[in-house]
Amino acid sequence: MTITEAARRHHDQLFPGHVSTLKVTDPELIEIFDNWAFDEVIEATGMDVCLRLMVQLAALIACQAVNEYRVMLDGALNVGVTPVEAREILYQSVPYVGMARAFDFLHATHEVLRSRGIDLPLPEQATTTAATRSDKGLEAQKRIFGDRIDAMYAQSPADQMHIQRFLSANCFGDYYTRNGLDLRTRELLTFATLAALGGCEPQLAGHVAGNLAVGNDRQVLIATITQLLPFIGYPRSLNALRVINEGTSAAETQADKNR
Repeated sequence: MTITEAARRHHDQLFPGHVSTLKVTDPELIEIFDNWAFDEVIEATGMDVCLRLMVQLAALIACQAVNEYRVMLDGALNVGVTPVEAREILYQSVPYVGMARAFDFLHATHEVLRSRGIDLPLPEQATTTAATRSDKGLEAQKRIFGDRIDAMYAQSPADQMHIQRFLSANCFGDYYTRNGLDLRTRELLTFATLAALGGCEPQLAGHVAGNLAVGNDRQVLIATITQLLPFIGYPRSLNALRVINEGTSAAETQADKNR
């Protein structure tokens, strides 16, 4: 089996001293996958290793790949992702994948952290209270999405207004306002989660715009999808790239009009 030097280096960075059983049982597949995912894909973008692992962990949660998540979480901790950051990646996924999908990942995260001698619970990161979560969440929404939030409230049917309030207070007030990760990273994690879920293209389009607003440009979004590709496959990746193309083209057109 011929694994490239770059693939070995990147793999060993995450998993030093690891001996793969799949190299014995499935050497052809490991050669194909490792040379692609740990050499070509990584070298294509030069994304920071910690950010790469963060978006991959978010995608693995969305894909329900709990065993691969355990492995990659260990690798992420090996290269410098902190326990608090790892937990916040999982917490950030909850309003998008739902607790039914996140539940097993909570336990998997606890198992990995405890195996490394890390005491639980980790330090609290909440910055809002029951009295402030709605206002602070709405503030975060408007920072990312601007005036369209007011339009969403104005256009919401009366019998669905509680969903708009949930989005502000829960999705944004309870999660986006937390410490441990900055707003720019959280918005990129949301983008990765939605891309990996698939079937969420309208929401993905909204978060392409949101990412552009917080400073994650077209190249960051393309780099993210490139690093997710080995784990989420081509159909969802190509769908995400189409949404990126449409969203960045619309943003450029609007910028030209504003000049």
